[in-house]
Amino acid sequence: MSIQTRAEQLEQDTWDLTSLFADAADWEAATEVMKQRIAEAPGLKGSLEKGKDSFLATMRWYEETGILLERIYNWAFLGYASDASDNTNVRRYSLSASLLSQLSAAMAFFDPELLGIADEIIDGYLNDEDFAPYRVFIEKARRFKAHVLSEGEERLLALQSEVASTPRSTFSDLTNVDFDFGEIDGKPLTQSSLSSFLMQEDRAVRERAYKQFYAVYESSKHAIARLYEGQVKQDIFQAKARGYESCREMAMFPDNVPVSVYDNLIKAVHDALPTLHRYYRMRAKLLGLEKLSHWDVYVPLVKGVTSITPYEEAVSMIGAALAPLGSEYVQTITDGLTKDRWVDRYENKGKRSGAFSSGTFTSKPYILLNYKEDVLRDVFTVAHEGGHSMHSYYSAKNNPYFNYDYTIFEAEVASTFNEQLLAKYMIDHATDDRMKAYIIGKQIDDIVATLFRQTMFAEYEMIIHREAEAGVPITLELLRSEYRKLLELYFGDAVSFAEESDLEGLRIPHFYSPFYVYKYATGLSASIALSKKVLNGTEQDRQSYLAFLRSGGSLYPIESLRKAGVDMQKEEPVRDALSTFSSLLDQAGSLLS
Repeated sequence: MSIQTRAEQLEQDTWDLTSLFADAADWEAATEVMKQRIAEAPGLKGSLEKGKDSFLATMRWYEETGILLERIYNWAFLGYASDASDNTNVRRYSLSASLLSQLSAAMAFFDPELLGIADEIIDGYLNDEDFAPYRVFIEKARRFKAHVLSEGEERLLALQSEVASTPRSTFSDLTNVDFDFGEIDGKPLTQSSLSSFLMQEDRAVRERAYKQFYAVYESSKHAIARLYEGQVKQDIFQAKARGYESCREMAMFPDNVPVSVYDNLIKAVHDALPTLHRYYRMRAKLLGLEKLSHWDVYVPLVKGVTSITPYEEAVSMIGAALAPLGSEYVQTITDGLTKDRWVDRYENKGKRSGAFSSGTFTSKPYILLNYKEDVLRDVFTVAHEGGHSMHSYYSAKNNPYFNYDYTIFEAEVASTFNEQLLAKYMIDHATDDRMKAYIIGKQIDDIVATLFRQTMFAEYEMIIHREAEAGVPITLELLRSEYRKLLELYFGDAVSFAEESDLEGLRIPHFYSPFYVYKYATGLSASIALSKKVLNGTEQDRQSYLAFLRSGGSLYPIESLRKAGVDMQKEEPVRDALSTFSSLLDQAGSLLS
């Protein structure tokens, strides 16, 4: 199982980026246009204050420029993500990031000027139908009034933004390109393939893969700790510069999500830890172990069930599972995942690990995968990323440019919703009780991974940022000790940890997007509630969910989800999801007894 180079990938297995640019020459030409627009930007200073027509003309210019830069950046980013070992891709990605920073600096006057206009004047503009495409954007922008600085200060922050991404990009290059994890029994061990090895029934293989993988992190642990320290310091700098009380408040402010939602999530999960510990005791018993090691917690609960699902078969299964959403939804997603080439399917050298969805207002909603047909989780990953892309598809079709970019808080609902429907379909169509138990076990493990594990990550981020904000030095020892405390708290006494186990805290890429991961947990909680409504409710429940997808970024996430049928300011959705976890444990125990 050698890993292919990018050139060896079959064209039909890769994404078709022509909805962004026809080719590299087309992209290069667009960057020249972008440079001209950046040069024009300072001349727009004062235009917002010259009356309605001038204000409107500037908004239209900003919209056109934003759409162009979004396309330029996304094309370069997707090339970089597909092969970061190609220096041409690195150059283009770096150039696109530089253009983004330059435009931000050139438009530094915009926010202070917008916020300096009297409210009654702005209100008058917003009542004009010509301003309809910009109404939500302007209203949301004005909410930031207390955190927007002077033009000169905004320009400095914009110029600094390119440097601010160094910890994230360095971590990505180090772990995805430079690190060589070797092989296990002739098969390459990588960031992407580790999950496959940890699901092997042979415990010795799991242990070897685990120790061999973390030995590489051990060799660079001080450097990675410094990178994360740099990220945390950058977060603190931004929060202080903009006048937020904390990094967490700054991260949650744009979504208008109260900090209480974060705190309620952690509290509810802590209350449910006895149920999680019951799960690990059950897992140990099923695996015939007195106590689990960290490399034992991902292997499927049911042994002896193999699952080989070729990509095309996975898409067909996903289409059938999503039938409750209607024929238009199903046709669009299955075409996108196959013949319309939204997807870059398989691993190659230099390719980013994991999976993501990333498109633009005018392009296909692209998906990066590292699909492996012998990993059942990867079928769910296709459904998950397909949910993101369908959210983007509906949002771009039904909103103006400034409204189409929805929040991650909402995005994680659309993705895990699809996983819920897929799990229900696979359980209903299981050929025997053993296969049904296998899939229920997979669903249990997904809740562990998304609700419990991501909450543990969220709690870790909160602790480290609080320590740093209190002036405590962020050392390797602090990072490891705090992460080990959480491992022991969440896993309980059924799991023992090796010396290197707390190095896991150094390998989570989402920590470089601060206070992001909690949204996975809240998203799953909301999607469990909404999927039950769609599966068991009325046509109105289905239409309410599709309306949520179409709403894009036109509402704040708490409001859009409330209209869809779930109130995330209340504790009930999270506690109901945790109750579902307990029920699934009971079902698995009954089937396996």
